[in-house]
Amino acid sequence: MNDHTRKLQYFFFSQDFSDGLRITLAVLLPGLLLGWLGQLEVGIDLSLGALCVSIADSPGPVVHKRNAMLAVVALLPAVALLTGLVQPYMWLLGLEIGVLSFLLTLLLVYGTRAGAVGTATLLLVILMMDRSLTLPQLLRYASLVTAGGIWYTVVSLLTRQIRPYRSAQQALGECIRAVAGFLRLKAEFYRTGTNLEDDYRRLVSQQVTVSEKQEAVRELLFRTRQMMKESTGTGRRLVLTFVDLMDLYEQITATYYDYSAIHARFEASGVLDAVAGLVEQIATELESIGFAIQANYSYTSRVQLTAGLEQLKARIDALDDPTQPGHTLVLKKILVNLRNLSQRLQDILAYFDAKAAPASQELEYGRFVSHQSFALEELRGHLTLSSGIFRHAVRMTVACLVGFVVARVLLPGHHSYWILMTITYMLKPAFSLTKERNIHRVLGTLAGGLIGGLVLFLVQDRMVLVGLLFVFMLTSFSFTRSNYIVAVTFMTPFVLILFNFMGLGFLQIVEERVLDTVLGCLIAFAASYVLFPRWESDQLQDYMTAVLRANLLYLQTLAEALTGSIVAALDYKLARKEVYISSANLAAAFQRMMSEPRGKQHRPTEVHEFVVLNHILSSNVASITSAVLTQDGHTPFAGSNFLRPVRQAQQALHRSLRRLDATEPELPATSADAAPTRPEAATAPDPQLTEQLDFIQKVSSDISKVTEEVLQ
Repeated sequence: MNDHTRKLQYFFFSQDFSDGLRITLAVLLPGLLLGWLGQLEVGIDLSLGALCVSIADSPGPVVHKRNAMLAVVALLPAVALLTGLVQPYMWLLGLEIGVLSFLLTLLLVYGTRAGAVGTATLLLVILMMDRSLTLPQLLRYASLVTAGGIWYTVVSLLTRQIRPYRSAQQALGECIRAVAGFLRLKAEFYRTGTNLEDDYRRLVSQQVTVSEKQEAVRELLFRTRQMMKESTGTGRRLVLTFVDLMDLYEQITATYYDYSAIHARFEASGVLDAVAGLVEQIATELESIGFAIQANYSYTSRVQLTAGLEQLKARIDALDDPTQPGHTLVLKKILVNLRNLSQRLQDILAYFDAKAAPASQELEYGRFVSHQSFALEELRGHLTLSSGIFRHAVRMTVACLVGFVVARVLLPGHHSYWILMTITYMLKPAFSLTKERNIHRVLGTLAGGLIGGLVLFLVQDRMVLVGLLFVFMLTSFSFTRSNYIVAVTFMTPFVLILFNFMGLGFLQIVEERVLDTVLGCLIAFAASYVLFPRWESDQLQDYMTAVLRANLLYLQTLAEALTGSIVAALDYKLARKEVYISSANLAAAFQRMMSEPRGKQHRPTEVHEFVVLNHILSSNVASITSAVLTQDGHTPFAGSNFLRPVRQAQQALHRSLRRLDATEPELPATSADAAPTRPEAATAPDPQLTEQLDFIQKVSSDISKVTEEVLQ
């Protein structure tokens, strides 16, 4: 199977395509059926309500989706009536747009889904700007839009009821494939002639993707009572497979070596390319497992990893040199790690065996997800310019008011509301995302306008146009979250076809849409750059602080494990999760900073080094801690010789933390200072462990130095 065929399969079984198909059918059907019955206007109003509610129907737990959709359904008639009543009075309409754009944008305080509720509501306000309705017409319009919203809500919830595990399977499958991509990038570190700096950049970027996929699965699995309550069945297997996947990901991230030294010693032998090939093979197998879960297929492994491992062992043994004891020790450690990865794969394969006994591990999974408060105090706490959301709300208000003046006074047109619609969708809290979205919107609109114009010029058959309308809508809705420029490119043709059905000339519509889109993008871009901008470099310290705190907690877990203290699996996995999330957040912030104007970037080289060093540190801490915790409670590592470098590493990180946050309290006494709780388990010092702990201390010192450079 070639790459293009495989990517098509991934797409058609993805959550994006499933959601796109559901939205397309739910939005298109009312218009088509009622249009066929001669009631096209009624059908369009119903479809509009369905479209508004679909904005809040993003992936996540069904309870959250339901609440968000019902909130939109409740808001639609209220804002429809309000907008219809003030529409004849331009100053009242402008006041309404200003007030609602501010208040609805502030809903982001309560999370992304609440922000989507605000966006959906604001969309209806904007679409009604140019509609002058009598009171009976307004009541009828509000009823139809609300009915359309209810229709979509019922369709969405019914789909979830019929296939309760489908979204979780798709999210888990995509997460597994993201981890496989991460592992495939790790294979590049062993390739002959590889550029390690580029390898780290790609790895850090993929780490952001993996973190996003993991968080999506956590939200779906750990917030869904049906899956959490099941002791057997599909839901239980999904939960346990994700737990196994996280352990496998830890095994992957824990594999750090001095790659430069390894290449200098062994590259000529060709054994490193053999290692890379085997890692690639494991990644391919993991990717196949992920696709099978995503597509809800059965799967039987046909890859014989054991044979490859034995061949690699033979090659490593052939490199042994009696005159240099331990010469191939690092290669043997790599081999052991590959065997562990192979075993983890077998654990994940248990998903496909419905008769397999579930693992006995039980964790308080609810602690792995954050819980959003909807108290009014949350909103009050953001009513300050120090809040990024408040700044964004102010920018949105000013931009919408400027867009309103341009649309109603300077360039009044039949579809001038497109200017405001573009502003509300293009203006994002982060400048880098606003910039990217603006570029994609303009290019996509130009390309889509060309495609739509050609289609309407060449195709006259209305049934063919209906078919093309369906294809364009499906493609647009399917790529909205993953590839915005594709979504916009196909959105414009379906809008043009829709207006053609309403009897409007497509050439005039194309001109208006392109002009209004460019104007809206310019206003959004200017607002993002001029009005209370908050550059990523201004927030980097917060992300760096979070990473240091997470790694300090990770080091504390290691210290407790080395002293023989009992470390609960839940506490360890929570500490591990914080390291993964904080590291990914920092990496994502770094990527956003690199998309900002060069003059707004702050020491990008040093920040990148900070990101890489913390990745190396957490990898080594995970490597030792997981090894200690698998000793069934009996540790041979206790002793002050081992605790000293850990304690020094903690002190180095804490010094860095104090430089970033002067309010950080002094480092408290830890178990690393205490005597081992199981001295009877202590044995002679392990030189390999000593070397690795010393390396952790060195990396922590390097992080402290880099922190100083970043703060200069």
